[in-house]
Amino acid sequence: MMATQQHDSLRGELRFNEPMSRHTSLRVGGPAEQFFRPVDLDDLSLFLGDLEPNTPVFWFGLGSNLLVRDAGLPGVVIAASRLSRDLERIGDHLVRAGASVTCTQLSRQCIRWAFGPSEFFAGIPGTLGGALAMNAGAHGNETWERVLSVRTIDRHGEIRDRLPADYDIGYRSVVGPPNEWFVEATLQFDPAVNATMDAQKAMLERRKSTQPLGLPSCGSVFRNPPGGHAAQLIESAGLKGHRIGGAEVSSKHANFIINVNNATASDIESLITFVHDTVKEAHGVDLIHEVRIVGGAVK
Repeated sequence: MMATQQHDSLRGELRFNEPMSRHTSLRVGGPAEQFFRPVDLDDLSLFLGDLEPNTPVFWFGLGSNLLVRDAGLPGVVIAASRLSRDLERIGDHLVRAGASVTCTQLSRQCIRWAFGPSEFFAGIPGTLGGALAMNAGAHGNETWERVLSVRTIDRHGEIRDRLPADYDIGYRSVVGPPNEWFVEATLQFDPAVNATMDAQKAMLERRKSTQPLGLPSCGSVFRNPPGGHAAQLIESAGLKGHRIGGAEVSSKHANFIINVNNATASDIESLITFVHDTVKEAHGVDLIHEVRIVGGAVK
């Protein structure tokens, strides 16, 4: 039975051996040794400050771009999806947003303020924190194009303000100071660009018509290679509908792998490897996976 404990000095919930399959969009993943859901930053700072220095810490949002292996995660998983949800207009075309704000919510509110370009955020699953961590994008726009500054918390519970210059930012890639996680961002929009709800609706309809929404997946599995599209390469290699165990390459969008029949994380990872190797053999393209794969394999 899952153990649940409230630490005397903590207000958040601390669980032990919590199955990550309950928290990832792929509906797979072994147990987290500890799973802590803080109520606010002060609660999180207190928790992090009391951790042993060698305890692994894994920051977790909505789990929409994540594959947790079947053996699970050691140390502590910080469940941050309820941590920082503030969203406010702070100036001319400036927005302060908590990392737990969903990208769809951010897009809708920015459109109400007529801040553009913001419609593209509706095409990004998950939270702003996840979008910051990987420079997520959609329809030719990227998250960090809009970032003026960010606020982070480190593994000792210290809060820091940082600028884009503190990070090496690339396509679906962000490298910055280690052991820090995003808790807030200040975003700057372009006064010359008008945002409309119609444009957002069109993007959402396109997403709905081209992606297997409603089925367990992690979004796009591979990054698009320079000058090409991963989905086209996978489809032309004849891989749509290919299965390993309970995992399947979507017949609707070839760059999606879906959990169709109680797949294990091992099934999904094996299918990712098979797709990569097949595309490399067929097209000579070495696809880089966009999904984050963490944890250990079952021995």
